[in-house]
Amino acid sequence: MSLPARVRVTRPPLPLAPALRNAAARLCPGAPVKELTAAALAIAGGAVIGASLRWDGGEAEYIESRWRGRGIEEELARVLAR
Repeated sequence: MSLPARVRVTRPPLPLAPALRNAAARLCPGAPVKELTAAALAIAGGAVIGASLRWDGGEAEYIESRWRGRGIEEELARVLAR
């Protein structure tokens, strides 16, 4: 399944830049975003619409509801596993 045309999934370097850290914290409020060991973010039109985060002892994933079911979840998991 391919992603919607304006969506890209990236694995940014850690620690996350402040804007990306804030977006990840908004999407996954329980995640310790300053302690991440891996992150994959879905971006559409310059906004972070999904995040898959991993830290020692846990993981979290969230996709904004209007973007669910379009292959983004699978692509986040694939990119995070790299």
